[in-house]
Amino acid sequence: MAKQAAWAPDVSEIAAVLGGELHMPSPAGLYRPVHGIAPLESAGPMDLSFWSGARYKEQLQNTRAACVLVTPDALALVPTSTCAILVSNPYLAYARLTQWWRAHQDQDADGEARLHPSAVIHPSAQVHATARVGALCVVEAGAIIGAETRLHSRVTVGRGCKLGARCILHPGVVVGADGFGFAAVDGRWEKIEQLGAVDVGDDVEIGANTCIDRGALVDTVIEDGVKLDNLIQIGHNVRVGKHTAMAGCVGVAGSSTIGAHCTLGGGAVVLGHLIIADHVHVSAASVVTRSISEPGQYTGLFPIDDNAAWERNAAALKQLAGLRQRIRELEKL
Repeated sequence: MAKQAAWAPDVSEIAAVLGGELHMPSPAGLYRPVHGIAPLESAGPMDLSFWSGARYKEQLQNTRAACVLVTPDALALVPTSTCAILVSNPYLAYARLTQWWRAHQDQDADGEARLHPSAVIHPSAQVHATARVGALCVVEAGAIIGAETRLHSRVTVGRGCKLGARCILHPGVVVGADGFGFAAVDGRWEKIEQLGAVDVGDDVEIGANTCIDRGALVDTVIEDGVKLDNLIQIGHNVRVGKHTAMAGCVGVAGSSTIGAHCTLGGGAVVLGHLIIADHVHVSAASVVTRSISEPGQYTGLFPIDDNAAWERNAAALKQLAGLRQRIRELEKL
């Protein structure tokens, strides 16, 4: 069950907020408070849940939730004791409900300082009046923090780096550390000072302990709407296109360009100085060793290939030992 909330809206208020059609099991239940949001299988009689497809049919039929978000064609599956809010896309409605829910939680925290007393903010940094900077954050000289952007605890924004509006940076994020640049001289490494910055667009979310390095000469750029998971490394001079999403532990080496609306699965790696087109989807743990000019799904360690071709080759590889044995037997004839 989800954590219980002191604030408990009734189902009719939730339906109005989401623009859905409310179906009640009986008129007597018109006021039914919701204390939490929970999955179908664990939701209790004070929780709201949502249905996200046919494979969850059994969970929907057996749920104990007070209310569920469902499509109109799934209404017949809802238990008779459960309210239903009919929406065209329950998962999207659930996402918007969580935003509304969090906004009320933030209202409860309005008494907290907008800039935590332990945060260190350079006098030349610009922090918008609606932004929030959490405990033990550091905002260095010349940095810019946009409207309604939130820095959770221990975030560092380096000198001259810019965060757009409505960004969320989770604990431990570092924006603007030096890129990995060294010149080899007589068996030792000479540091190349990183003179660029990081430019992060609007509506970007960056997961815990993710690092985005500043550019060597030009800025590292994260465009609007990008979503980065935890423990991601973005090298210097990288450009990530709008609304691209990366799962945990992705690594992008320096000077690569990743297009818009791409996805990179967990642990994927992009080598340096490559260009990836828009709408490219890289499977988890794949290593991108060459530029990709066509949209599609790509999978593999080495070499990366079109996903369908990679699957055919992988299937053939599994049969290699058997084929080898058959050839040996034929050679004996």
